[in-house]
Amino acid sequence: MSKVVISCRNLYKSYYQGNLEVPVLRGANLELAKGKMLAIVGASGSGKSTLLHLLGGLDAPSSGDIYILGQNIASVNEGQRCQLRNNSLGFIYQFHHLLPEFSALENVAMPLLIRRLRNNEAYDRAEEILKQVGLGHRLTHTPSELSGGERQRAAVARALVTQPACILADEPTGNLDRQTAEGVFNLMLELNRKVDASLIIVTHDTQLASRAEHVKQLVDGVLHDVSNAS
Repeated sequence: MSKVVISCRNLYKSYYQGNLEVPVLRGANLELAKGKMLAIVGASGSGKSTLLHLLGGLDAPSSGDIYILGQNIASVNEGQRCQLRNNSLGFIYQFHHLLPEFSALENVAMPLLIRRLRNNEAYDRAEEILKQVGLGHRLTHTPSELSGGERQRAAVARALVTQPACILADEPTGNLDRQTAEGVFNLMLELNRKVDASLIIVTHDTQLASRAEHVKQLVDGVLHDVSNAS
């Protein structure tokens, strides 16, 4: 049986506007095994990004449990949670969030440098993965010197450079035209297979979502199975 990399149980999340409670998640459940891909679809404002932020330990649920590699992230302190996040997860966003003053190479090496990996090793690994995403000739270029598709490929490289157990991707192709989006998505799948990471992708693009092994739809704060192809 495949090892469960990330899961959540009875996840609830509400926000408050004054005294008014605004429920976003109402008992969401999921689990994803090593090397598998899950797409989460849903209407705009349905809470998909909120769910991803909770799974990534970037926000705390109102109630419920989240496990990363069997570790309940609520049971550890903030420092341990940051370490777990940095060691086990990679993040890709709709907007690349590359640091504008740094080169592609420096941006991709950053998570390794945060881990206090030696500089030469961090840059060697960053260069290798940038070559894999087709940016070997753009190492010294800053984000403003890269096209939209190149920036997003650099963001993919940054997420994968630490060889995480799971990638969390929030509308990773939502800011790209169809052809570029297809290219970036194919690249994500190819690299994901190479590192055997799990992948959770939030997307409004049902065409891309249909290529995942598992698809869930977020409706009224609850996740429903749409497809279970594997």
